[in-house]
Amino acid sequence: MINFKLDTEYIELIKLIKALSLSESGAQAKIFVEDGQVIRNGEIEYRKRAKIRPGDKIEIFDEVIIVE
Repeated sequence: MINFKLDTEYIELIKLIKALSLSESGAQAKIFVEDGQVIRNGEIEYRKRAKIRPGDKIEIFDEVIIVE
């Protein structure tokens, strides 16, 4: 599990994936989202620029990310 502390109001989903080095590039992060490989709060998230806020739980591959 990864705890990610936000220092702003939100972070876009693809930027979060890239910031945590779960993708090699922003383009690869977009593909992960488009392919339905990202789960946000129990539901598949297809919006690449979804605003991720504190309290959100993101699952991608075998990683669980808790946003604080």
